[in-house]
Amino acid sequence: MFYPLKLILMTLLLDYSLGLNDLIVSSLELTVHVGDSALMGCVFQSTEVKRVTKVDWTFSSGEHAKDDYVLYYYANLSVPVGRFKNRAYLVGDILRNDGSLLLQNVEETDQGSFTCEIRLEMESVVLKKAVVLHVLPEEPKEFTVYVGDSTYMGCVFQSTEEKHMTKVDWTFSSGEHAKEEIVLHYYPKLGVPVGYLQNWGRFQNRVTLVGDLARNDGSIMLNGVKEFDGGSYTCSIHLGNLTFKKTIVLHVIQKESQTLVTPATHRPEILGGNQLVIIVGIVCATILLLPVLVLIVKRTNRNKSSVTSTALVKSLEDTKKAHPEKHVYSSITTREVTEEEKSSEKSEATYMTMHPVWPSQVNTK
Repeated sequence: MFYPLKLILMTLLLDYSLGLNDLIVSSLELTVHVGDSALMGCVFQSTEVKRVTKVDWTFSSGEHAKDDYVLYYYANLSVPVGRFKNRAYLVGDILRNDGSLLLQNVEETDQGSFTCEIRLEMESVVLKKAVVLHVLPEEPKEFTVYVGDSTYMGCVFQSTEEKHMTKVDWTFSSGEHAKEEIVLHYYPKLGVPVGYLQNWGRFQNRVTLVGDLARNDGSIMLNGVKEFDGGSYTCSIHLGNLTFKKTIVLHVIQKESQTLVTPATHRPEILGGNQLVIIVGIVCATILLLPVLVLIVKRTNRNKSSVTSTALVKSLEDTKKAHPEKHVYSSITTREVTEEEKSSEKSEATYMTMHPVWPSQVNTK
């Protein structure tokens, strides 16, 4: 039972006997998402009251990578440096040997090992604590839900230290200049959600706190989403004087558009009334026009045959014209009528007869 304690004491005595100035107390791991905040604790318990003279936070991205300064504290002054400027804050209580670091807006390049070093007054030993930070891709901060559905909105404050939440607030704003509305208040000391009276508030009986409060999780579930619930929801987790905030944008659409977005089970499509009328009309028109089309085809064929016969007749006529019939006319002489014959009124009629001669009988000489 006392073996682990004896081992620790022996290790400490060995370090002192070897003159080692660095003492690594613990190494922890923390996983956060891009854009979130991470609280990396650096607290040392001591039975003696020792004043902290210096606190250093360094970062290393790999085993052989060069250490970068994140923040240093000296002479009651905390200074973040390099790319961590405006993102790193010393939030621990120095009087209680607490040099905890708050890193906001975590970036993908922040993945690596953060090491805290604390030096106490009149002590040559440097107390060290390492935190391995794992960074995951950014969580979606905009959601689209359908009217009547429920939606989960997460709000978790990641920390290596067991810091208890003192309050959780959720507020709502429908626009940039719109007035904020209270969605939910939660005070862990009371043990129940409070804030809204039972007889007013449009979020009444529709918001449930579903997060694990022991793990600084203030996530909520919004039930029965309404069309006017679209807007920005801001979560605030309070840990004493420390506050972590996260904003989520919610878009609400009608359920009718769900069929256009979500490929549901493939069902045979049922034609509507208008579609049936159009199809029936097309079929009837086809049936009525069919005889007309047949008649047109027949007339077209007749016209083609008449044109063909006309062409044949014309060709025959041309052939006959190429070999015309030849006629031979014989001349008949007439005698002059005297005046005496005229007066006697015994004139005789004179006739001219024509005898056709066929080409075979004509003398060509």
